[in-house]
Amino acid sequence: MITKDILYVGVNDRKIDLFEGQYDVPNGMAYNSYVILDDKIAVMDTVDAKFTHEWLDNLQKAFGGRKPDYLIVQHMEPDHSANIVNFLKTYPQATVVSSVKAFAMMHNFFGNDFADRRVVVGEGDTLSLGRHTLRFIAAPMVHWPEVLMTYDDADKVLFSADAFGKFGALDADEDWACEARRYYFGIVGKYGAQVQSVLKKAAALDIATICPLHGPVLSENLGYYLNLYKTWSEYGVESDGIVIAYTSVYGNTKKAVELLAEQLRAKGCPKVAINDLARCDMAEAVEDAFRYGRIVLASTTYNAGVFPFMREFIEHLVEHNFQNKTVALIENGSWAPMAAKTMKNLLAPCKNLTFIEDTVTIASALNDVSKKKLEALSDALCKDYLAQSEKTANKNDLTALFKIGYGLYVVTSNDGTKDNGLIVNTVTQVTNSPNRVAVCINKQNYSHHVIRQTGVMNVNCLSVEAPFSVFENFGFRSGRSVDKFAGEEVLRSDNGLVFLSKYINAFMSLKVEQYVDLDTHGMFICSVTEARVLSDKETMTYTYYQEKVKPKPETDGKKGYVCKVCGYVYEGDTLPDDFVCPLCKHGAADFEPIS
Repeated sequence: MITKDILYVGVNDRKIDLFEGQYDVPNGMAYNSYVILDDKIAVMDTVDAKFTHEWLDNLQKAFGGRKPDYLIVQHMEPDHSANIVNFLKTYPQATVVSSVKAFAMMHNFFGNDFADRRVVVGEGDTLSLGRHTLRFIAAPMVHWPEVLMTYDDADKVLFSADAFGKFGALDADEDWACEARRYYFGIVGKYGAQVQSVLKKAAALDIATICPLHGPVLSENLGYYLNLYKTWSEYGVESDGIVIAYTSVYGNTKKAVELLAEQLRAKGCPKVAINDLARCDMAEAVEDAFRYGRIVLASTTYNAGVFPFMREFIEHLVEHNFQNKTVALIENGSWAPMAAKTMKNLLAPCKNLTFIEDTVTIASALNDVSKKKLEALSDALCKDYLAQSEKTANKNDLTALFKIGYGLYVVTSNDGTKDNGLIVNTVTQVTNSPNRVAVCINKQNYSHHVIRQTGVMNVNCLSVEAPFSVFENFGFRSGRSVDKFAGEEVLRSDNGLVFLSKYINAFMSLKVEQYVDLDTHGMFICSVTEARVLSDKETMTYTYYQEKVKPKPETDGKKGYVCKVCGYVYEGDTLPDDFVCPLCKHGAADFEPIS
């Protein structure tokens, strides 16, 4: 039982070895189905064909002698739709509720689109069951074009189709994130933009429970699952570390990988994930490639190109929209090494990849020259880790000041009880002898109040790697009412304040020397007490943010208003004067009519 009116009637498949014919599922799969009991009864999706009678038995028990009124089909993949015909034969009085595209697919699968007993629904349509009113949410390409999600406003339940699903039967004792991540990047990962669109719709709903078509029902700590989906769909960095994917014929490339891994760990890398592509689960390797921000590809030259398992791996990455990563290349070749060039060409369709300039070339086996190149590569990959560490950081690297431009920054502070951060775009070096930096902050921001009291702050220079979620966290919420670093392990500079562990190229610790009142804003003129450079990534400019990071509002065919800050769309003839954006919490003044 999920709520007093919503029952689980799905099944566990413990005999399946490969899901969708390719993904290893040692702990099986769950095919989820749900029943909503009200004045009218609705069944949410069917199950795989192998479990027809078990599922029908579950339904009969749940109905308690009653008959169902609706079968709601959210997704037409056969593991969820295979029993539509069997259901309708068993319950001939029931009506099928689904999208236009789903009914077309039913004709393809079953030779029948049930024109005499169907209700076609789409975005925003509702279906009343009595106490429960179901609202339908179009979710095209998450991950098929016909997909609907369904929100029950009575019990605040989101039936999320394949989203938030995972590999594994429900009786499997395993970590959710590991198998959900492998499932996401294998099944849904190509369609990050579409997932972002659905997450924006979900943000406007009051959700207490998520009921996916695979994996457990989620009812606690929903922010954790939603934030992971935001990170995954933005192709952001989930975990700090470096992944190495390699192929090796006679063991020499493997030796180079093992040496590099030792160097990376010695220089502060918290996690080095190594995948031997000839032996590992390819889906696990793909998962790691998307999970971490940096990847090393090491391969033997083969047939004047690259080893087959490396080619297959890169093709998986390209197919699933691999992007926003730093890539280093290692090649091995006895007479004409071509692996690095081939790997780079294979990755050409990927967006926003930063390649470490110096490729390491091994001539058959490691020697002093190639070992020195590996050392230099480890330095390049660990520049930020070396700068983060108290032992190895250069805390007086005033080239950090060169990272200041008309950019975007996260200013961090502490009010005595918790850490805080906000987005600013006005940081300027005003003198260099002595070094003075001016920071302007709106007086309405809580950080202005905190810094006036404490006289210290850190300025984190955002790089072009920063995803939109950084701006949502630090720009759309007040530090007075929320803890923007809740649940995170933070890094601290010598002044005790937080500096960001990722998405920055430098930070400076500042001490306020003078304050200038600018009416709506305050200008803090500060001395630099610490400065570290963490990467060579370009600084995020305001123009770059507007053009490449801020989501474009989906206004085609819509009538209403759009938030100028975050792009949220309010559909309606009139925007209420007291309306507050559910995403960025800005008021009606920051909305403009859709043109």
